[in-house]
Amino acid sequence: MEFRIERTALTDAVAWAARVLPTRSPVPVLGGLLLEAADGRLSISGLDYEASARIEVAAETVRAGKVLVMGRRLLDVCRVLPEKVVECAVEGSRFSLTSDGARFGLSVLPFDDYPALPPLPAVLGEVDAEEFAAAVAHVAVAAGRDDALPTLTGIRLALDGDTMTLAATDRYRFAVRTLAWKPDADRDRDGDGVAADVVVSARRLTEIARSFGPGGLVRLALDGGSAGFELAGMRTTVRLLDGRLPRHDKLFTMTGAVTAETDRAPLVEAVKRVAVVAEGGSPLHLTFSEGSVLLQAGYEDDVASQRLPAVLEGAEDITVAFNPAYLMDALGSFDAPVIRFELMGPGQRAMVTGRTPGADTTDPRPATHQHLLMSAKPLL
Repeated sequence: MEFRIERTALTDAVAWAARVLPTRSPVPVLGGLLLEAADGRLSISGLDYEASARIEVAAETVRAGKVLVMGRRLLDVCRVLPEKVVECAVEGSRFSLTSDGARFGLSVLPFDDYPALPPLPAVLGEVDAEEFAAAVAHVAVAAGRDDALPTLTGIRLALDGDTMTLAATDRYRFAVRTLAWKPDADRDRDGDGVAADVVVSARRLTEIARSFGPGGLVRLALDGGSAGFELAGMRTTVRLLDGRLPRHDKLFTMTGAVTAETDRAPLVEAVKRVAVVAEGGSPLHLTFSEGSVLLQAGYEDDVASQRLPAVLEGAEDITVAFNPAYLMDALGSFDAPVIRFELMGPGQRAMVTGRTPGADTTDPRPATHQHLLMSAKPLL
């Protein structure tokens, strides 16, 4: 095996494939990356028991072949190589990399115990890479972190016709984002649309969505046990989580709610400022009244407050309290200049959405991005 490739292209490809490598594994070969060169292309793949990744890039093939080397060590080497063409070759039991006088030799791993890369499941359709990455980021902040409740560490990915719904909850907050996607015509011959409802690890899905970058259409593939994503020579799979996330329909019904609006940027800065004195999980209080909202935190000796302009409808005043970190996560997931609160009362549900000035607030359609918070107790 022998090939030549630009150092940047090699480094980027190795880094992309190495994302899925386990930090620790009882099977040493799972720390390896498989490099295969043939017909002017270099493919690099890696896997563990939860996910796999394979990327293909252009490379001058001198002699076709394949080699398995430790992935993280290879990435370290690629990062320090001179910014020149890299000549790579298998020489006996070593894989050599040479560039502008610098030379490295890495031990070759045996192929015998290396598992086959899982195939990509059936492709169901395509979604814009940039919109998909933004949507995943919006809901991932609400996913659980407790591995004792593995389903809650995932993101629900539901397909219904040409609508994709992403949702996540840790029982104290619930984020939902909908976006358009394009079902594969061959999968929708009867015109009823493509339907699916699965749970994918929030950490894995966030990594995948970010890795594709801002351009192109991501091909989405699903079967009974895994999800696959493919774009421009990059292909990755991830094992689905068992179980189902709870439905959010009833929780998101805010009949009789009091509504309040304030500018997002000043609110974010005020929450950061006032929350400095909120220690030990103490809440941050927001008191909405006609024309303003008062933020308060702290008890006895250390206290902080700040008042901001706000618009309140449906009550003379109302006070709610949130975990400051949860509130910051929610506010940070919005891009809209105005934040809209729908408040059921102290200790109850609060819906957070974004709004652009001039938008129709009477539109009966639900917002594409909604974040539900509870002030004192779990939602579920």
